[in-house]
Amino acid sequence: MFTGIIEEVGTVQRIGGGSLAIAAETVLTDAHLGDSIAVNGICLTVTSFDRHHFTADVMPETVRRTSLAELRKGSPVNLERALSLSSRLGGHIVSGHIDGTGSIRSLEKEGNALLLKVAAEPAVLRGIVEKGSVALDGISLTVAAVTEEDFTVSLIPHTREVTNLRDKKTGSILNIETDVIGKYVEKMMQGVYTQEGSKAVPEKSALTRAFLLENGF
Repeated sequence: MFTGIIEEVGTVQRIGGGSLAIAAETVLTDAHLGDSIAVNGICLTVTSFDRHHFTADVMPETVRRTSLAELRKGSPVNLERALSLSSRLGGHIVSGHIDGTGSIRSLEKEGNALLLKVAAEPAVLRGIVEKGSVALDGISLTVAAVTEEDFTVSLIPHTREVTNLRDKKTGSILNIETDVIGKYVEKMMQGVYTQEGSKAVPEKSALTRAFLLENGF
């Protein structure tokens, strides 16, 4: 589990053959084999490391679902160690399991902020809620607006300076993870299945939109 608060920007040294090697420092100060490190929001397991580098195995499924195929030697990547029980939860609950990718549609200045508009598939946009949380390349951000084709987040200068967003431009691909709590609520609203003989029969859920609205959600 992660928070979406990026600890450092690492650099890809090697990618291919089912593994990824990254140059880093901060996230390796207390590293152990088998630790989880989020790389651009993707939860990966440390398979080897020294003071300045670590490697992780990458499954084909991970490549299909994420922007890993876009990475090259020298690419900057956002890094975050797994949340510890003594950490402050400064962002939001991030699992490191990517729902899909999106592409930057526009970057627009607004005062000291930068409005970042991201186009995404309907299946991903279904989990995006205005004023809700979303993780982009592992960065915890608040959604400013949502349409049927895209969504917008607002970046403060600090966020852009300390993450790989400083290198992004129109057309860049981003990993997207929607709010994990929303996923479970959606699943519960779809109802559950009970077994009747050899058949699974859908059972209507008591958790409805009307119920949620009545109780302040």
